[in-house]
Amino acid sequence: MSPVVPSVDGNRRPLKTRSAVWAQYLARVLIRVGASPNAISVGSIAFAALGAFLLVRYATVGALLGAALCVQLRLLCNMLDGMVAIEGGRQSPTGALYNEIPDRLDDSLLIVALGYAANAPAIGWYAALAAAVTAYIRVLGGALGQAQDFRGPMAKPHRMAVMTIACILAAVELSMAGSHWALTAGVWIIAVGATLTCATRSWAIARRLRFR
Repeated sequence: MSPVVPSVDGNRRPLKTRSAVWAQYLARVLIRVGASPNAISVGSIAFAALGAFLLVRYATVGALLGAALCVQLRLLCNMLDGMVAIEGGRQSPTGALYNEIPDRLDDSLLIVALGYAANAPAIGWYAALAAAVTAYIRVLGGALGQAQDFRGPMAKPHRMAVMTIACILAAVELSMAGSHWALTAGVWIIAVGATLTCATRSWAIARRLRFR
């Protein structure tokens, strides 16, 4: 199979992993078997829901590690849907909807569940709201004629990295001390970081509007 050539698009999140050999291989396999980019996008919701269920329903080392794996599988779907759609030439008129809506559901499911697992549901709900607003501000910039701004400090890949690390550390912590402070730290980091991201993206959009 020929290599998948990454597309350069100012409205597409820059990801170095798209050029990784394993990512290219998976994308080629999906293209070869005729996988639908929209179906891959929807598939991410299943992984997010499973991860959320493991966090809320169970408090075991295995569940925490399983949740961390689900977070990464969700991100894998989020990357591969775009690779199959753009590099594989399978874009559709509804592709933009499938690209954004599952993402927002994924974030909300996982971050709210993290809050409940950390016994801080209010912070989880706030963090999920702030995460959704970061995406809203990004898309608003695009609607105003600007390239969509994917800056952090707590963009989607950063949020999911924090959550993955928090789940892994919590598994270690649970086995050693029986506590879950790593989960509490994780949800707070996401909440504060997403709030700062809303501010940095808003400031950048405003600055471009003033000086264009």
